[in-house]
Amino acid sequence: MENYNDKRKSRREFLRDALRGASLVAIGGVIGVGWYRGHTATYAWQIDPYKCTTCGNCETACVLEESAVKCVHSYEMCGYCKICFGFFEPQPNAINEGGENQICPMGAIKRNFVEDPYYEYTIDESLCTGCAKCVKTCAGFGNGSLHMQVRHDRCVNCNNCAIALVCPSDAFKRVPVNSPYLFKNGGKA
Repeated sequence: MENYNDKRKSRREFLRDALRGASLVAIGGVIGVGWYRGHTATYAWQIDPYKCTTCGNCETACVLEESAVKCVHSYEMCGYCKICFGFFEPQPNAINEGGENQICPMGAIKRNFVEDPYYEYTIDESLCTGCAKCVKTCAGFGNGSLHMQVRHDRCVNCNNCAIALVCPSDAFKRVPVNSPYLFKNGGKA
């Protein structure tokens, strides 16, 4: 009978030791993942605004439910025009803020009167889906002050960015995280 108790005791010890070992492996895994993320996040994905063809893939190909790609506005390039084709359809019914006249299907671009004949256009990123319709018409009919950028407060920095994989113009590239945005003419959003 004493031999049986010794075996039960060793099973308990085995299970206890196995649980301790599994816990150490799990803790080591968490520390390893944290170290890996901290040391590999030296580059981030970004869109080269000069290569972007405004294909619309940014809206649908992102792994996030709401795309990390948003339209940004380079105010230094903007003409503050009364008729901005990043805001208006190329042939609007009227020159007013009515939804039927706007190029953005979500109403993400806001038009504010400054003084005659100047208007300021701002992007409401919470409404922007990354469809690039405004960027396409701004580049085609205007001065190109609107362009697409990966917003790093949203991006999870996938190693193989889903949008980059389907980008027809190869506009996605890795940039240093300490300067993660690429703007036209060196501007800022």
